[in-house]
Amino acid sequence: MSDRPQERPGRPAVRRTLRTAARRIVRFAVSMAVLLVASFTMTHLIPGDPVRASLGPAAPIELVQARTAALGLDRPLPKQFITYVGNVLTGHFGTSFLTGEDVGDIIAARLPNTLTLALLATAMALVVAVPLGMWAAVRTENGRNRGTELAFGTATGTAVAVPEFLYSIALVAVLAVGLGWFPPAGKAGPLTYVLPIAALSVGPIAMIARITRVETLRELGTDYVRLARAKRLPAARLHLRHVLPNTLTATLTMGGLLLTSLIAGSVLVEYVFAWPGLGLKIVESITQKDYPVAQAVILVYGAIVLVVNLVVDLVLGALDPTSEIKEVAA
Repeated sequence: MSDRPQERPGRPAVRRTLRTAARRIVRFAVSMAVLLVASFTMTHLIPGDPVRASLGPAAPIELVQARTAALGLDRPLPKQFITYVGNVLTGHFGTSFLTGEDVGDIIAARLPNTLTLALLATAMALVVAVPLGMWAAVRTENGRNRGTELAFGTATGTAVAVPEFLYSIALVAVLAVGLGWFPPAGKAGPLTYVLPIAALSVGPIAMIARITRVETLRELGTDYVRLARAKRLPAARLHLRHVLPNTLTATLTMGGLLLTSLIAGSVLVEYVFAWPGLGLKIVESITQKDYPVAQAVILVYGAIVLVVNLVVDLVLGALDPTSEIKEVAA
C-alpha cells in the first residue's frame, strides 16, 4: 500500500479553475500593456502641433518653443513614452494643455456620468429584452406564428444594424425638437437621461432579445420541459421558474459584454446630447490636440472594457465549468 497521501477529489477541479483564472489575468495584463502603447501612439498620430493649437496661431515662435520644451514635447518619442508610462504607473496623468486642469480631476468629474449612462442603458436593455425574447420564443415555438417570427426577426435585425448616433439624431429631431417632450441636450434633471439612454439601449435590446429567444427555444425543446408539460405544470410557472434561469447564463454574459460596448459607444451619443461625460471630452481633446487628456481618456475607456471582460470571463468560468475545459483545450 502506498504511503502517498490521497488527493481529494475536488482538488483537480480547483487547480484547473486557478490555472484558467491565471491565464485570463495574464491575458489581461498583456492587453493593458498593449493599451498603454496604443494610447500613447494614437494621440501622437494626430496631425498638427498641440502647443500651437493651445496657444493660438498668433503666438510668437519663441513662446511656442518655450512651451514645447516645458511640456517635454521636444524630446524623442521613446523618452516621452518612458515618462508617460512612469506617470501612469504612479497615477499621474498630467495637466491639460488647454485649461491647465489636472487630468485626474477631469476624469473623476466626468467618468461617473458616462458609467451612469452605460449602466442604466444596460439595465434597460436587460429588463426589456429578456421578456421580449422569451415571449417571441413561446409564440414561435415549433414553427407556430410565422408572421410573429418574421416581424420579430426583421425588427430586431434592423434595430441592431442602425448605429447609436443615428438613433440619437432621430430622437432629438422627433421627441426633443419636433414634439418638445424632452430636453435636446445637457444634464439637468431626470428627463435629460431619457433620450441618451434610449439611443444607447435600442440596439442592445434587439440583440439580447434575439439571443434570449434562441436560448429559450433550446430550453423549450428539452426533456424536462416536456415532462413538466405532461404533468400539466402551469405555463407561467414553467417559464419563469424553470426556463428563465437556464437561459440567463448566455444572456447575462452578453449583457456584461454589451456594457463594455455601451461605454465605448457612448462617445458619439454623448457628443450629440452634449452629455458631460468622458465621451464628449475625448472628442474635444482629440480635435484640440490636448494630448494628456486624450491619452488618459483612451486609457480609461480601454481599461474599463478589459476589466469588465475579465470579470465576465471569471464569472462565466465559475458558473459554467465546461468553459474551463474549453479554455484548457484551446
